Amino acid sequence: MKALIIFYSRNGQTKKISSYIADNIRMKQICDVINITDAISRDLDWKAYDRVLIGASIYYGNFNPIVYKFIQQNIFILKTLITGFFAVNLTARKIGKNSPVTNSYTKKFLKNSPWKPNCCAVFAGSLQYSNYNWFNKNIIKFIMYLTGGETNHKCDIEYTDWEQVKNFVNYFKELKSNLI
Repeated sequence: MKALIIFYSRNGQTKKISSYIADNIRMKQICDVINITDAISRDLDWKAYDRVLIGASIYYGNFNPIVYKFIQQNIFILKTLITGFFAVNLTARKIGKNSPVTNSYTKKFLKNSPWKPNCCAVFAGSLQYSNYNWFNKNIIKFIMYLTGGETNHKCDIEYTDWEQVKNFVNYFKELKSNLI
């Protein structure tokens, strides 16, 4: 069987994390990676997969509505597979804000979603001032100022803890189905 990773990435870090996870899964089984916009427009062959991992980034405090749309459209299929979810956001750069039970965005998502994944993780993203337009650069700089983050707009920082990602993917790979 195969694994499927579906991701939504605004600035590229969630895509980078998804690729890293896929490379780790491929050591044990076949794994496809697809952008969620492509997944919505395609007729996926769900029978080919035994596990699905969905990754999404936070942008100005929210997951993109397409994430909710995808889950709603595929809720019955997702409930039959081994599934996982990971969120990527800059808040997770702080200790105590980097787990599903302590990260407010992920807690809210899990509480309100009809989908209950078998496992979940929260990863810190990256601060990419060099990729932001003038408006976003200044808004994010202000948010970073308020939250004690990096405000030097000439500096890009990757906060992702790759060891945390590796531990999560190892756990996800070993999950067994609880369906009879």
